[in-house]
Amino acid sequence: MPLTGRKVTILGAGIAGLAVATALARRGAEAVVLERSDAIREVGAGLQISPNGVAVLEALGLGPALATHGVRARAVHLRDFRAGREVLRLDLSTGRGAYHFIHRADLIEMLADAARAAGVQIRLLHDITGVTIADGRAQLTTAQGAQAMADLLIGADGLHSVVRGALNGMAAPDFTGQVAWRALVPATGPVAPVAQVFMGPGRHLVHYPLRGGELINIVAVEERDIWADEGWNHDDAPENLRRAFADFGAGVPELLARVDHVNLWGLFRHPVAARWYSGPAAILGDAAHPTLPFLAQGANMALEDAWVLAACLERHSDTETAFAAYQAERRPRTIRIVDMASKNARNYHLSSPPLRALAHTALRLGGALAPGGALKRFDWVYAHDVAARYPLTAAPMP
Repeated sequence: MPLTGRKVTILGAGIAGLAVATALARRGAEAVVLERSDAIREVGAGLQISPNGVAVLEALGLGPALATHGVRARAVHLRDFRAGREVLRLDLSTGRGAYHFIHRADLIEMLADAARAAGVQIRLLHDITGVTIADGRAQLTTAQGAQAMADLLIGADGLHSVVRGALNGMAAPDFTGQVAWRALVPATGPVAPVAQVFMGPGRHLVHYPLRGGELINIVAVEERDIWADEGWNHDDAPENLRRAFADFGAGVPELLARVDHVNLWGLFRHPVAARWYSGPAAILGDAAHPTLPFLAQGANMALEDAWVLAACLERHSDTETAFAAYQAERRPRTIRIVDMASKNARNYHLSSPPLRALAHTALRLGGALAPGGALKRFDWVYAHDVAARYPLTAAPMP
C-alpha cells in the first residue's frame, strides 16, 4: 500500500540515506533527512557502480544522470605488478548490464537533487549523538543536548552509526593488516574506460577514469602490521605512496609522479550487524554491513538496501513485519558479499613468487579457455536486480 503521509526520519545524507529517502518519498512518505554537516559534500573519490546498483538508480529515475556524469566501463584488466603483463581481462561490455565509474561527489549530488525533487526535506547541521528506543518510538539527542521524537527512524549514519549502536551495542572492529591510499590526478590524454588492477606481493593498485576521462582515480593498498585510526581522511605525503609502489611498472610510477595530494586510511573488518531493526528503527548501508573495497560493492549494496527497505515498508502495513522482511531479504546477501570482498584482497596480494606465478597462469588459462567464465562467477552479485524483484507499486510522486 502507498506510504502516503507516513513520516520518516533518516539520519545521514550519504548514498544510503538519500537513496532511501527518495525511494520512500516516491511511495508517498514524508521523508526528512538529518545531516550533521553544514552542506552535502563528499571528498573526492571514485566509485564503481555495477549493474545491480545501476538497476536501482534507473528505478529512481537517475539513469540519464548516471549516463551524463559516469564513465561507461568496458573492462577490468588484471595485471602483474612488475611488467604490467595482462593476467586476465574481464569484459564488461557483454549483456550482463552496464557498469559505470563515477565520482562520489557527482553521485551524491544526483541523489540529493532526486530527493529534493521527490519532496524530501534535507536538514543540515543536525548532529544526532544518541538514540533511545522505547514505547514504539525513537528519541533522538543532538550534540547540543536537544531531544526530538521520531515515529519511524532509519539509520543511514555510516560506520559509527548511533542507530546501530542502539540496536546492537558497540563492537570494536578488527584491523585487517591493510591500509589504502586514495588520490585523483588529471588525465594527460585519452584514457580508456577500463579499470586497471596491478597485483603485487602484499600490495595492489587500481586506477580508472572519471568525469569523461578528465580525471584518474587511484586506489592503492598495502599490507601493514599496525594502524590505529579507522578514519580515511588522513592526509599523507605523496612520496610515501610512491615509495611503497616504486617497483611497480607499466606506467604506474609515471602516474604516481603526478599525485600531489593523497589520503590514507586503515582498513578494518566489521561484522554484519546481527540486528537490523527494533521497534520503529532500522539501519542500512555501512551502518548495517561495512565492507572492504575489494569487490567495489559498498555503494551498490547501499542502493539495494534503500530500495528493498522502502519496498518492504510499502508492502507491509505493520512496521515490525516490514523490517523483518527487509532483514531477511538483505542480511544473507550482504554477509556473502562482505566475505567475498575479504577473500579478494588475499588473491591480489600473493607474496610467494612461485605461488603468484601459478595463480596467474591459472587465471590466464581460464580466461583463454572460457573468456566469460571469470565474470560469470559473479553473476550472483551483478545480475541481482532488486528493482525488478520489488517493483514500485504505488504511483510515483512528481
